[in-house]
Amino acid sequence: MKNSPLILVVDDTPANLEIISEALTDAGYEVSIAIDGDRALKQIQYSLPDLILLDLMMPGIDGFETCRRLKENPRSRDIPVIFMTASSDTENKVKGFSLGAVDYITKPFQEAEMLARVQLHLQLRYLNKNLEEIVAARTAELTHALKELQESQLRLAQQEKMSTLGQLVAGVAHEINNPVGFINGNLNHAAGYVKDLLYLIDVYQQHCPEPGVAVEEAIETVDLDYLREDFPKLILSMKEGVERICNISTSLRTFSRGDSDQPILFNIHEGIDSTLMILKHRLKDNEHRPAIVVEKDYGQLPDIPCFPGQLNQVFMNFLANAIDALEESSQGRSFEELRANPNRILIQTRLSDQDNQVVIRIQDNGVGMSEEVQKKLFEQVFTTKPVGIGTGLGLSITRQIVVEKHRGALKVNSVLGQGSEFVVILPIQACPIHHQSSDKLASNRPQEVKR
Repeated sequence: MKNSPLILVVDDTPANLEIISEALTDAGYEVSIAIDGDRALKQIQYSLPDLILLDLMMPGIDGFETCRRLKENPRSRDIPVIFMTASSDTENKVKGFSLGAVDYITKPFQEAEMLARVQLHLQLRYLNKNLEEIVAARTAELTHALKELQESQLRLAQQEKMSTLGQLVAGVAHEINNPVGFINGNLNHAAGYVKDLLYLIDVYQQHCPEPGVAVEEAIETVDLDYLREDFPKLILSMKEGVERICNISTSLRTFSRGDSDQPILFNIHEGIDSTLMILKHRLKDNEHRPAIVVEKDYGQLPDIPCFPGQLNQVFMNFLANAIDALEESSQGRSFEELRANPNRILIQTRLSDQDNQVVIRIQDNGVGMSEEVQKKLFEQVFTTKPVGIGTGLGLSITRQIVVEKHRGALKVNSVLGQGSEFVVILPIQACPIHHQSSDKLASNRPQEVKR
């Protein structure tokens, strides 16, 4: 570290070099010398001075050209240059200032004036550098504060969204469970009652083979044979409908489960399946396209420590975006074309080679994305959807959940016009796990109610 500023004096007159060097040394400065512009330019490649005193008229390249090259060099462009000249020509002074010089010293030298100018410009340079450092530090602080603010906004948006959604879905699931449980339980009894009634009719027909015209007409009117065949099927279809409602209710509970402040063990496949159940209405065929084909290629995964509610939101964002991309790719294509090359979503889960990571791939054959879109995809408030449709928060929240909350990684592979693949990588870590009690887990299951 230098104790004193280093001054480079460039002059082709030895007497001038000696006088200036002696004055600067006596004033406490370190001094280096060069007898022409070429030597000065070579010298700064090895040692950068704090200030340069540059003679205007020299053999070889003159002071103007030397100054121009100094200012073109990124390493030396900020070094103050003071011209030394015996001329007081205004045109030369203007030219020197236009090239980047900060001042002029007129020969013959006045030692006090020279030292005063040198000291002034060294102070100005120090203040300028100090100001730049302060501005850079303040800019870094503001950038960091802005990033923290944006992340806080994302967390708040995520928490508010999940809290509201969780309360709504949990309430709906709870309200569904009671009547569904009642219907499910009573359907079992109804099936038994129907069986008993049909048995009673069989016994009656055995003991009264000729019941009379009125009874025969009634049997024909109600089509007893068809009733015998169809009534059990009707009960069975009702039971299947109730089971489907129970599955939806369970999926709602799984999807919207609240997260504690500690990770818990969770079955990733349950989270994906619950999300697919909620999105099932969007996967069905409609007037514009056939049904979207969902292919599941699940590997053998252990339960992993995570925040299930937040991971379910990640699956929801990726799957909903995949459906949006497939809806967009269906526009302008006929049913026949779509049946021949159906819209597909492939969901694949695997353990990594090291068995310390879970890899989840969600792939679609939709519209795909350009490289420019892929670069901005996880930025806050960036969206490719029309105004009023997308907020630009979904994938930025997804990145925060996976990368920051779960210490995982996100990747996207996409080709415009061919489809996209999102890859979620989650670590299997040895960390403190919050275990839910069996009573609490039991309370999350649909209950049957008999009346």
